[in-house]
Amino acid sequence: MGVFERYLSVWVGLSIIIGVVLGLWQPEVFQTIANFEIAHVNIVVAVFIWVMIYPMMVQIDFSAIKDVGKNPKGLVLTIVINWLIKPFTMAGLGWLFFNGLFADLVDPASAQEYIAGMILLGVAPCTAMVFIWSQLTKGDPNYTLVQVSVNDVIMIFAFAPISALLLGVSDIQVPWETLLISVVLYVLLPLTAGIITRKKLNNSANNNNGKSLEYFLAAMKPWSVVGLLATVILLFGFQANTIVEDPLTIGLIAIPLMIQTYGIFLIAFIAAKLMKLPHNIAGPACLIGTSNFFELAVAVAISLFGLHSGAALATVVGVLVEVPVMLSLVYFINKTKHWFN
Repeated sequence: MGVFERYLSVWVGLSIIIGVVLGLWQPEVFQTIANFEIAHVNIVVAVFIWVMIYPMMVQIDFSAIKDVGKNPKGLVLTIVINWLIKPFTMAGLGWLFFNGLFADLVDPASAQEYIAGMILLGVAPCTAMVFIWSQLTKGDPNYTLVQVSVNDVIMIFAFAPISALLLGVSDIQVPWETLLISVVLYVLLPLTAGIITRKKLNNSANNNNGKSLEYFLAAMKPWSVVGLLATVILLFGFQANTIVEDPLTIGLIAIPLMIQTYGIFLIAFIAAKLMKLPHNIAGPACLIGTSNFFELAVAVAISLFGLHSGAALATVVGVLVEVPVMLSLVYFINKTKHWFN
């Protein structure tokens, strides 16, 4: 692991601080960036998200999907957690807290937007960061690749319908076309570009007896981190005033998000133990189900509700919560390795 991956939580923390400071210092600059959008898609955010996602998509080898049958239990766990449990528990916690426990602390319109942001996080299983979590837990890299590949194929078809279903149940009117455009823009197109790039690089390596793919990924890795940190700076810059003026709201959103994260991990961890999965498959399987593809959730929240909406704020709080919480879970997985022997 390089310096950026090893100290990722530090860089993300610094980016959050920089974003808030810049957002308070130069709000007009961030407002100009916020207005630079086409069809409800902010172009600057979209570019940075593409810079971040694209190198990760090149790593995905869809030819590995054919090997799923050799050890299907870990993949079954990932699919069940990500698509049959996690979206619905996230929506349930959102309704419980913002329509129930916190109903007197936030206005109804804002509460609905916070729920929407939580739902978008719950329906977006992690892709890019999975490889880092897997590496930190000494997971099987090939099996992790299969899990991510299958997950992304499902996401192409399931993200929009499940999001629309849960948002509709929450009485939040969402245009289908915006959801579909977001899936195409942030999932399908980067995946397609990654597949084409990977194929061309593999062909080049075969013809030249070289390692074109490895060299390309090594060269692109810093750009992926730059995209991540730039996205974090922008998102927290957009929400700087809200974060400073209304820290109570940040705390209220963070509570159900943390309960969701630790709760889903507990379900996945117990299931992995009962299924007798080896540690190098159980660890990544639990973390894939626990973490979120917050880049997609943020992008869709901005497209659907706007940069300064409660939904966008909820997804940004998801970024704030995820890294330290996931690192604590990585520590726990590594400490309990002997439980799986």
